[in-house]
Amino acid sequence: MKKITSGKVREIYEVDEDKLLLVVSDRISAFDYILPAMIPNKGKVLNQISKFWFDFITDIVPNHVISIDSKDFPKEFQTPEFEGRSMLVKKLKMIPVECIVRGYISGSGWIAYKETGKVCGITLPKGLQESQKLPEPIFTPSTKADVGTHDEHLSFEQTVDLVGQELAEKLKKKTIEIYNKCSEYAAERGIIIADTKFEFGLDENGELVIGDEVLTPDSSRFWPANTYEIGRAQNSFDKQYIRDWIKSTKYDLNTKPEIPENVINTTSNKYIEIFEILTEKKFK
Repeated sequence: MKKITSGKVREIYEVDEDKLLLVVSDRISAFDYILPAMIPNKGKVLNQISKFWFDFITDIVPNHVISIDSKDFPKEFQTPEFEGRSMLVKKLKMIPVECIVRGYISGSGWIAYKETGKVCGITLPKGLQESQKLPEPIFTPSTKADVGTHDEHLSFEQTVDLVGQELAEKLKKKTIEIYNKCSEYAAERGIIIADTKFEFGLDENGELVIGDEVLTPDSSRFWPANTYEIGRAQNSFDKQYIRDWIKSTKYDLNTKPEIPENVINTTSNKYIEIFEILTEKKFK
């Protein structure tokens, strides 16, 4: 197979002119750096939870998934190495915008709000505290950065300049619809989805299709509702745990020393736990 690209987490192979195979590794990145550790089972969790959500939102937008069953893959990928962590998908013309939606003020949004009172050009109410729920979810897109470079926030007007008014409006509408449906589902299971990001593309007919990953612990903030409290950072079932560890230990992202085994195992367990809570299935 021809490898098209190797991203922070995913390897992408060209199967034929209209299909790709995505292989999700156990790599983990933070602050745009790939860390020197493999998180056991992480790739399988990301692949399988994405498939769960892709199926859940088909009433809102079609997706790029053809199969996650290795029997449907080219024979080179019908091995244990790729089992559970690979996805055969339709090739799309990807839109160069990360569609971020925030239901709560946290992370880079919180930093921007403290400095300006705004996030991506959207003026928010005064006096919000960290992790507070917003009056309504907001669409805060960003550029899609390559490995080693930073995403940049985009205003809605800048998004229109990039992709056109009609497509920008559609991206905003679909992003918020998906968030609302999925966050309501998660809330029934004791999980707050604080924010997440989606990627969309256009198929051969020009139809909008969601691709890449959906509501994974890499792309979302998942907070347990039973410990939620405004005014502070939250406990989480996602990549935020390792981001917080990096900040608290002043870990050097340039020299990247070895990461302790307990941090690796805790991260892995968090990924598996959120998979089981949200899908209501035992992770295998």
